[in-house]
Amino acid sequence: MGSLSNTEVGRKLKAAGPTSSVAGALTRHRETSVVVQASPDATFSFLDDHARLSAHMSKRSWMMAGSRMSIDMDDAQGRSVGSSIRLSGRILGLRLSVDEVVAERNAPLRKVWRTTVPPRLLIIGSYQMGFNIEPQAGQSRLLVFIDYSLPDGLLSRWLGRVVGGFYAQWCTNRMANDAAAHFAAV
Repeated sequence: MGSLSNTEVGRKLKAAGPTSSVAGALTRHRETSVVVQASPDATFSFLDDHARLSAHMSKRSWMMAGSRMSIDMDDAQGRSVGSSIRLSGRILGLRLSVDEVVAERNAPLRKVWRTTVPPRLLIIGSYQMGFNIEPQAGQSRLLVFIDYSLPDGLLSRWLGRVVGGFYAQWCTNRMANDAAAHFAAV
């Protein structure tokens, strides 16, 4: 992926909006909070690696129906505002993809990324994800969150109502718990 111009970044961020998606309001929310045995700087550095952060999507798992998605990033590698990230793959024979842009990056306390166009996903629609880190006596309180809408399409919307929350919770759990486990093992 090539770098985006400032104009393209501005257009994508404006389209995604601060609390709304391309497809409509982000009406659903899931979050996971954990204590990480590391400083906010070390925790942020670990999570700022978007390939590591999205590792649960790039590995085969039962939540991914035995499939996986590949991650492509621009030259900034998801480490600056405006940086673009693309996940793509096939699940159950269906081609899926999502384009994201980093909307906020306030090291070592907060990072937010969001979809730029309606994603081609099965059970969630447009979303905004991120994490907040609070210093806590030599450790960090990490909160990973997702705000999302249901996908378009009758079948996808129905699937989203039935299992979208479970899937969104799985994503936030994996990101938060992977960070906690990484530093617990150090």
